[in-house]
Amino acid sequence: MTALLEFAGVDAFYGKSQVLRGIDLHVKPGEIVGLLGRNGAGRSTLVKAAMGLVEVRGAIRFAGKELVGLKPFEVARRGIGYVPESRDVFPTLTVEQNLLLGQKPGYNVNPQAGSGSLSPWRTDDMYRLFPRLGERADTQAGVLSGGEQQILALCRTLMGNPCVVLVDEPTEGLAPQVVEQVAQFLLFLQQRGVAVLLVEQKLAMALEISQRLYILGRGQVVFEGTPAELGANAPVRREWLEI
Repeated sequence: MTALLEFAGVDAFYGKSQVLRGIDLHVKPGEIVGLLGRNGAGRSTLVKAAMGLVEVRGAIRFAGKELVGLKPFEVARRGIGYVPESRDVFPTLTVEQNLLLGQKPGYNVNPQAGSGSLSPWRTDDMYRLFPRLGERADTQAGVLSGGEQQILALCRTLMGNPCVVLVDEPTEGLAPQVVEQVAQFLLFLQQRGVAVLLVEQKLAMALEISQRLYILGRGQVVFEGTPAELGANAPVRREWLEI
């Protein structure tokens, strides 16, 4: 199957500081790919590179078309959703207003279908998925709990009808019950044909829901394989994941 999102020989920089070195990575349509590694390995930088948020050399292609050089809003309009680690909800706007801001103006081009279609997602869909959001539809997002803000950020991204979602550390600081909600939401996206590139610190969750895994170490890919292959590779886990 042809890759939907592909990184080829990607270097990334913050000013003069190089963070990523020669990254080759791909995500196929409808699969969840876990991106693992210790803090500082370059995982968040990788998803920021795809969104045009850092300086990049190399190629990043989405549905065969180059992303490098595009502005973040242009990347988003191509059909890529992004949920940053900071969640970035608008604190003075209500839950419903935050969701409505996730909708794209006009038509959303689906590169897999090769045609334009209006987003099928509405606020009522989000409230059916997460009744708690519906209960707090008129509440300012800034007073929500951390878990509620994370769910809101995920739902706001889905409102844009993306073909692939880049999710950066969605479970950090969340209670186990909310972590399970996030995992089920990502599996729901996959069932609807949406690909996911998941930056995650919790190894158990990544192993449970990912079809393939990459590990970054010192800005390079040091492992690529299935959860079963990683589970059988104790030296890689000790060297690049375990403390």
